[in-house]
Amino acid sequence: MGDGARQRATEGPPSQTGEKSTHSAVALKKEIGLLSACGIIVGNIIGSGIFVSPKGVLENASSVGVAFIVWIGTGVITAIGALCYAELGVTIPKSGGDYSYVNDIFGGLVGFLRLWIAVLAMYPTNQAVVALTFSNYILHPLFPACGVPESGSRLLAALCLLLLTWVNCSSVRWATRVQDTFTTGKLLALALIITMGIVQICKGHFYWLQPGHAFEPFQEYDVGRLALAFLQGSFAYAGWNFLNYVTEELIDPYRNLPRAIFISLPLVTFVYAFANMAYVTAMSPQELLASNAVAVTFGERLLGVMSWIMPVSVALSTFGGVNGSLFTSSRLFFAGAREGHLPRLLAMIHVDRCTPIPALLFACISTLLMLCTSDIYTLINYVGFINYLFYGVTVAGQIVLRIKEPDLYRPIKISLAWPVIYLLFWAFLLGFSLYKEPVVCCIGLAILTSGVPVYLFGVYWEAKPKSFIYFVDRMTHLGQKLCQVVYPAEAGKRESGIEEKCEESEKKF
Repeated sequence: MGDGARQRATEGPPSQTGEKSTHSAVALKKEIGLLSACGIIVGNIIGSGIFVSPKGVLENASSVGVAFIVWIGTGVITAIGALCYAELGVTIPKSGGDYSYVNDIFGGLVGFLRLWIAVLAMYPTNQAVVALTFSNYILHPLFPACGVPESGSRLLAALCLLLLTWVNCSSVRWATRVQDTFTTGKLLALALIITMGIVQICKGHFYWLQPGHAFEPFQEYDVGRLALAFLQGSFAYAGWNFLNYVTEELIDPYRNLPRAIFISLPLVTFVYAFANMAYVTAMSPQELLASNAVAVTFGERLLGVMSWIMPVSVALSTFGGVNGSLFTSSRLFFAGAREGHLPRLLAMIHVDRCTPIPALLFACISTLLMLCTSDIYTLINYVGFINYLFYGVTVAGQIVLRIKEPDLYRPIKISLAWPVIYLLFWAFLLGFSLYKEPVVCCIGLAILTSGVPVYLFGVYWEAKPKSFIYFVDRMTHLGQKLCQVVYPAEAGKRESGIEEKCEESEKKF
């Protein structure tokens, strides 16, 4: 157990006097209100998947009715996991999400391995794929007779990343406004899909929604495939924990973190279930499975000359998804550097704009490098299992923390029945994943364990040669000059009025 957790156990509730320590006075600004918090959760969960390929759930569920149950059931389980994270988020009020929690509860090695898989593959690959989806849908109208050139798609994806990195480096307020705007846009697009589905039902096109037909299997039911359907559904809800990565920037996190979760998860579950309902009012399950872009096919059948709305909606959705992922992943890297698990430069903030510019640039560069590779999707398959594995490890940490630190101040304290339910579901899914795809899961575990020697060299081995330490310090100093950033503790000594400077900077933007 880290010293930070023990210290919090004796501190009790946070002070309401407004007094700040030197460190907190120069930390990332609290600018994320409830609306923007909901935008981060909804915007990160709803990406291109619900527009492009919801067929993964249907294919493994074997019938329309079971697919609906999977979508709703997965939403409920995700909400339970988010509830567990809400308790952890206000008990360990650090940015960094599950990395910070497992680091405090299980120690540095487990925390580093969570960070390692995120830095090495998870975030760069996901951001690269979403950016490529954005560029493909933007360029598709220009190349109707042939496929979009790969070089052009990668170039536009890179420009998207550079633009959004600049926005995030410039102002937290700009970044949250972009997120709010594009989240609203994708919700309006999905509202259009749901409305068209309701119109279809009113016209009598609800054959596949009738119980007798909805549960008519187009292939034999199988427990293994049902588990894969739930796993596909769980991946569609990925991003539900991203708000925990920016806890320190939340206005009144003890209230707004759980509120944002309670608002966002039911909203996403409703949208997912009713969007899939709308799809089957315009096409049969076989036609849905044959489509590579379900929303586009849906639009072509029902919107006529306005069918262009669907590909534009996918593009806008993915653009907002890239912004949200950059925003949250940079905070994860920031938190990791602050704990000494990444280079110290990544834990520094701009003296005027109060944004983690080095962490944002690191997130951008690592994603740009992924755009140059040809095995992005393969790598995602390998590390997806590990990412889901750490959800369970984190929720298990909640139970461990209850046992080891029973008197720790918890603004939110849920029944332990909820983490137990989540862990049972989690074990069920991971067990079938190992059974169905043992090679993929083992390769993912190998990628994870490759972080152990890196941890031993970079973190555990403190007696490094002076020449190496000098080189790292010089590179850090150079990075500080180029980015005009300082470490928060240093900034507190040099910039007693940092909060006022940040306020003046934000007024300019």
